[in-house]
Amino acid sequence: MTIEFQLSAEQRDLQALAHEFAERELRPVAPREEFPPELLAKAARAGLTSYAIPREYGGGGVDAVTAALIAEELSWGCAGLAATIQATMFPVRPLLRFGTEEQRERWLPRLASEHGCLAAIAFTEPQAGTDLQAMRATARRDGDAYVLRGEKCYVTNGGVAELTVVFAKLEGAITAFVLEAGDPGVEPGRVEDKLGLRASHTGSIVLDGARLPADRLLGAEAEGFAIALDFFTASRPQVAAGAVGLARAAFEHATAYAREREAFGRPLIAKQGVSFKLAEMGMAIEAARLLVWRAAAAEDPLLGSYAKAFAADTAMSVTTEAVQVLGGAGIMSDHPVEKWFRDAKVFQIVEGTSEIQREIAARILGSS
Repeated sequence: MTIEFQLSAEQRDLQALAHEFAERELRPVAPREEFPPELLAKAARAGLTSYAIPREYGGGGVDAVTAALIAEELSWGCAGLAATIQATMFPVRPLLRFGTEEQRERWLPRLASEHGCLAAIAFTEPQAGTDLQAMRATARRDGDAYVLRGEKCYVTNGGVAELTVVFAKLEGAITAFVLEAGDPGVEPGRVEDKLGLRASHTGSIVLDGARLPADRLLGAEAEGFAIALDFFTASRPQVAAGAVGLARAAFEHATAYAREREAFGRPLIAKQGVSFKLAEMGMAIEAARLLVWRAAAAEDPLLGSYAKAFAADTAMSVTTEAVQVLGGAGIMSDHPVEKWFRDAKVFQIVEGTSEIQREIAARILGSS
């Protein structure tokens, strides 16, 4: 058996496309920490909002490893901007795996549109985060419709998305639905002011008797928990890839600074205390990337949790050390490392904290 680490020509081309877009469109606006309105359409025209959508619905149809390559490059540009761009594909896997053909034909081409389509997926509630079973949002059948009540919070693109997959309990069982912008009874709630990934919009969705036709049910009734678990299995390696991209950005900046900055007559990188930090940072990034590729290819919950925890923790440690290498400059906004440091912390929280990833891994290992 041969293990191949070389990327295909198509993968290299897509990686280069994403990197060039990140360098040209994301890096220049990243310091503002806000999402320019025109950026979504630019990303859509470049195919960077639809690469995971099958070709028959207007997307790029790439595999999960290729998607991770793209995610790394976009996050290298700006993890906050990348979060908004990549959230446009959140409904894709639920629709592909659990939606009807009519639903796929209705919504996937819209998500693949060259104009861009903001999308979201809404799990979290004020009292229910990792523990999905604690959610209180409810759905009830009313003739040929469903009526939803409750609140979802900490939703990327929450309240501004054109399309949102939302979860609520129907007769006590978690069930998934698709919301469209303008649905009656669906209102935007609070917009969050975050520590990091500030360029991505994070908001609440208020379901005040939202009445949805029966064709908005995604999957079967009571199938929402399975839909959520399937989503996380695929999404965690992609989030981990973003963490790798962020760590790489900080590592590259710190290395360049250490080569140029002189102290006591020598470049900083000539000092073992600095050069060893950089060596450790580089090793951790390479290990995280390979774990991400392995998890993305396998689509295995255990490997997904490994990758998410390891890559997020790597991003936090690398950005912390990058700040240290820069010293006083590292805590100033003149250099991007202080922003990357704040962004990295968010990766240890979203899609399940680093602690819950370890708990998931331990649970899987214990049941094997």
